[in-house]
Amino acid sequence: MKKVITYGTFDLFHEGHYNILKRAKALGDYLIVGVTTDNFDLERGKLNTCDSLMDRIEAVRGTGLVDKVIIEEYRGQKIDDIKKYGVDIFAIGSDWTGKFDYLKEFCEVVYLPRTEGVSSTQLRASRPSVRIGVIGTGSIAGRFVDEAAFVSGAEIVAAYNPDAAEAGRFVAEKGIPKAAGSAEELLSAVDAVYIASPHGTHYTYSKAALEAGKHVLCETPFTLSLKEAKELVNLAKAKDLRLMVALKTAYCPAFGHLVTLLLSGEIGEIVEVNASVTTLTDEHSPKLDAAALGGSMNENACFPMLPIFKLLGTEYKDVSFYSKQRGGTDIFTKAVLRYDKAVASFQVGLGVKTEGNLVVSGTKGYAYVPAPWWKTDYFEIRYEDQNKNKKFFYPFAGEGLRYEIKDFVGAILSSEGTWPKISTEENLAMAKVQEDFLAGKNVYKI
Repeated sequence: MKKVITYGTFDLFHEGHYNILKRAKALGDYLIVGVTTDNFDLERGKLNTCDSLMDRIEAVRGTGLVDKVIIEEYRGQKIDDIKKYGVDIFAIGSDWTGKFDYLKEFCEVVYLPRTEGVSSTQLRASRPSVRIGVIGTGSIAGRFVDEAAFVSGAEIVAAYNPDAAEAGRFVAEKGIPKAAGSAEELLSAVDAVYIASPHGTHYTYSKAALEAGKHVLCETPFTLSLKEAKELVNLAKAKDLRLMVALKTAYCPAFGHLVTLLLSGEIGEIVEVNASVTTLTDEHSPKLDAAALGGSMNENACFPMLPIFKLLGTEYKDVSFYSKQRGGTDIFTKAVLRYDKAVASFQVGLGVKTEGNLVVSGTKGYAYVPAPWWKTDYFEIRYEDQNKNKKFFYPFAGEGLRYEIKDFVGAILSSEGTWPKISTEENLAMAKVQEDFLAGKNVYKI
């Protein structure tokens, strides 16, 4: 039996893809197709795919030409696959001519003619883009605009800040076409909004955008009360709009793999989760302004709550807070959440520094994610027998914001779920914890 292998992203599956597979199939008796992951596409510097990995795999299978589908995840995998499956012929499109000659040491290499006039790049260019307006022009908004340039289908068309001079400076610096004179003016010019305004305004801007029929990606904290969070969720659902929280950790590859691995029982039953996010901040920073709802809980608590709710669920029994405050604002807070069969805790600070790692303890071992765990590209699974320890590495591009932007744009264009990486229950639980802290419930000052 002559085995043939080929690889591709197969995004927006089209006639050219079908023809390549048909030509590859004709070279032998058994065709293996490697479908590349989104992460592997990072080597080209962009997150270009429009279809999900599973959709792309199903499109390849649906041709009826393929005997086996595999997933390509890392550089150098082609050699491993050729050896593993006993491949006789490696086939690839002629636009790669010469690039894979190094594989001739392992099998025959054939460059197949491509179908002229059609490509995934052309199809992506012809797809509608999402016109995004930015509300708030602070440092995170600037990084958002920079990262959006790496995502197909994301077009930043306007920005708004109540300070007109600041808005003008921002759009000039970032090359954005329009500085809106009001939030209403911005909403009239966009399909979706990214909200990076002060914490206390998130609810108001999100509600206005949803009522205007615009999709919303809102920075953390989503809202500071459970009632407001539920109202926005119900409003988005009623209008069939995408409402997402810009908690970048949830969208990054390593974090997703970590959660999946731990929920599969890799370290046994999870007994404790502990995470820290702390920085030493200028005491005059707006982040410590009580009037603007500053403080370490409002600024950072959503990050450590994410792994807690992902791994232990949202049905905690109670939560207590131990907080060091200055001028009415918490500069450090430790929270302890009690579950029926586990405990979780987190530390956040803007004036106290701790090790910013994540540790998940289980009955068979533990997971260790070094600082800064919230944007990690590496973690370890450790056991009593150190010889069994495992290390995991995943690429992390840029500031990490491009992952959430890609999911946001993809959800809008494909009309898929409202909460791609963070469930409604998780967002509501975060809002409830924030609300309890602000209300002084079980808050002990230290």
